[in-house]
Amino acid sequence: MSVTPTDLRARAEGVAGHLPGLILSAERLAAMVAPGAHGLRRAGPGEDFWQYRPAGAGDGARSIDWRRSGRSDSQFVRDREAQTAQSAALWLSRAPGMDFTGGPNRPTKAERGQILTLALGMLMLRGGEKVGLLGQPARAGRIQADRLADQLATGTAAEDAAPAHALRPNLRVVILSDFLTDPGWVADLLGQAAGLGLSGLLFQILDPDEAHFPYDGAVEFRSGSLRHDSRDAGGLRAAYLARLAERQAWLEGQARRAGWQFGTHLTDADPAQALNWLWQALGQGAR
Repeated sequence: MSVTPTDLRARAEGVAGHLPGLILSAERLAAMVAPGAHGLRRAGPGEDFWQYRPAGAGDGARSIDWRRSGRSDSQFVRDREAQTAQSAALWLSRAPGMDFTGGPNRPTKAERGQILTLALGMLMLRGGEKVGLLGQPARAGRIQADRLADQLATGTAAEDAAPAHALRPNLRVVILSDFLTDPGWVADLLGQAAGLGLSGLLFQILDPDEAHFPYDGAVEFRSGSLRHDSRDAGGLRAAYLARLAERQAWLEGQARRAGWQFGTHLTDADPAQALNWLWQALGQGAR
């Protein structure tokens, strides 16, 4: 059954609406920084104090912090932290494998990804952020939530690799995927992101069956047009789980080297917990 933009937004608001603690965290974060601005951790134009440093050549009398200097025999300058306008870019895989669900009572990975992507976008918009899907304009305001819902609900292209060419300076980037196909694009994306000084998150969404491989006996595995018949699925379990652990360790290592974070989520888990992790991780990356 297709999901309309209105339905998707209503479901996403349901996820966010039951998280008073998460909403409070979003309000606190928005109150700590100027809307859409994040410190660069270097001296420059800005409103927030960063550090005291000894006065040097070129520092005039007006730049001296006389109160701090009065507590020592040296003169000190009060540096402020440089800030720059920053936007968030969200990307959700549309690969055929994202349509998988291992049970009738569980959402597909794509459905869970849609809800999380939109709910996260709404939280950031409420905090005054500019948000957009990667490759699309990032905008602020309530109407942008409607645009995000429409783009997420109507997107049909089978995209399995986030477009590295769409990265721009001063973005925070969130990539949601199952990361079960060839991950070479991830290294390319993170390499380009590191060159631009971008922070971000890799977030893996899996069905519990993919995480635990509960199969035994004769099973036909299908992914898009691919088919594999196994007469002893249980005999594949150890090798499959080892490959999955290896893939997750690789993703975590790639993210860490780029200064990003890596998280995982299973579709039978509470989406509020996943949304909370995403929000908290973004808050850490903004500092």
